[in-house]
Amino acid sequence: MEVQIIIIIISILLSAFFSGMEIAFISANKMHIELEKKKDTFLSSVLTKLTGNPSKFITTMLVGNNIALVVYGYFMGELLMPYLEPYLYNDFVVLLVQTIISTLIILVSAEFLPKAIFRIYSNETLKIFAIPAYIFFLLFYFISSFIMVISDFVLRVVFNTKEDDVQMAFTKAELGDYINEQLEISDEEVDSEIQIFQNALDFHNVRARDAMIPRTDIVAIDVTDTIKNLKNLFVETGLSKIIVYKDSLDDVIGYIHAFELFKNPKTIRSLLLPIETIPETMMINDILNDLTKKQKSVAVVIDEYGGTSGLITIEDIIEELFGDIEDEHDTVEFLENKINDREFEFSARLEVDYINETYNLTLPESDAYETLGGLIVDATENIPQKDEIIEIDSFQFTILEVSSSKIEQVYLKVLYKED
Repeated sequence: MEVQIIIIIISILLSAFFSGMEIAFISANKMHIELEKKKDTFLSSVLTKLTGNPSKFITTMLVGNNIALVVYGYFMGELLMPYLEPYLYNDFVVLLVQTIISTLIILVSAEFLPKAIFRIYSNETLKIFAIPAYIFFLLFYFISSFIMVISDFVLRVVFNTKEDDVQMAFTKAELGDYINEQLEISDEEVDSEIQIFQNALDFHNVRARDAMIPRTDIVAIDVTDTIKNLKNLFVETGLSKIIVYKDSLDDVIGYIHAFELFKNPKTIRSLLLPIETIPETMMINDILNDLTKKQKSVAVVIDEYGGTSGLITIEDIIEELFGDIEDEHDTVEFLENKINDREFEFSARLEVDYINETYNLTLPESDAYETLGGLIVDATENIPQKDEIIEIDSFQFTILEVSSSKIEQVYLKVLYKED
C-alpha cells in the first residue's frame, strides 16, 4: 500500500513537471531566454541544447507526461479497487468511478495548477528546471526521435507539408515585455537607455495630438503686423520659427524663419514660407516620414472641424523617442511641489499619467485628456475660476491660477486613499 502511494505521488509530480515545462517553454519570453543563453554558464549551455530543437523538446515532455500518466493510472486503479468493489457490483461502473476519481485528481494536481504556475513564472521555471528537463531530454532521446520521424513522415506524405523551422525572430510584444521587466528591476543609470527602446516600441501608436504643442501655447503673429513687432517677438521668445496667420489662428498661412529677417523685408507677407497641414489623428511616424521627404520641419495640426489644434515640429517627434531635448531657449518649468503625502501643488500642464507614476496617485485617466488641466475641464465642462474648489473622485482641487483660456496651477489634496 505504501509503495503504491509513493509511486502515485511520484507519478503525479512527474506529470506536473512535464506539463508545466511544456507550457513554460511555449510561454517564455524568447528575448529573455536568448539573452540568458548568451551567458557563459552551464545553465546557458543547457538552455541552448533544450531550445535548439523546440519540436523535440515538446515531444520529450509529452512522452514523459504520458509515461507518468500510464504509471499513475495503473497504480491508482489498484489502490482504488479494494474500496470500490464491495459497494459496486458492476465492473463497468467500477471502471467508470475509477476513471472519474483518477481524472479529477490528475487534472487538478498535474494539469491546471502546474500549468497556471509555470505559465505565470515561465522565464523563471524554465531556468530553474532546465537541468532536470535536460536529463529527461537525454533519457527519452531515442523515443522522441522515433516519434518525430513518424510524425514528419505523416506530415510529408499525408498532408504534403513539413515541420516548421525554428523561429529565431522576436515579436514586438516579446521585446516589449522584456523591456518592461528591465524597467522594473533596473537602476536609474540605465533607465533612460531602456526607456528609449520602450519609446521606440510605442512610437507607432502615438498620434499628432499626443506630441503636438497645444493651440494655447503657439507663438504666432498676424500677417498684417509690422516687421518691428515680428523682430521683438523673435527676441522675446528665442524661437527660430514663428507661425503667421490671417485674422485668426484657425487660418494659418505659413511661418517665418528668423534668418529671413536678414533680408531687410518690408512686410511679413514677403517672408512667408509654406507650412504643412496634418490631421491630429495622424501617426507621428507617418508625419516624420512626410516632413522628411518634403524637407520641412514644422506642421500645423488641425482638428476634425478644420480649426487649428496645435503645432508639431521634428523636435517634438524626436522627443517622443529620446525624451525632452533641452536647448538654450527651453526655460519653461512646470510647478511640482509636494507638501506632504496628501497635499501637492502642480502646474495644470503636467500629464496625469506622469503625476500618478511619480507621486503614486490614482488620478482618473482617459483618452479624452492628457494633462491635469484637461482632467479638471473634462469633469467640470468649463474653465473654473480662481480659488474655486472642485472634487473629483477622492481628490480635491483648488484653482491657484487661471487665465481666460486655461488653468495654470492647482492645489491638489487627497481626501482619502482608494483601495
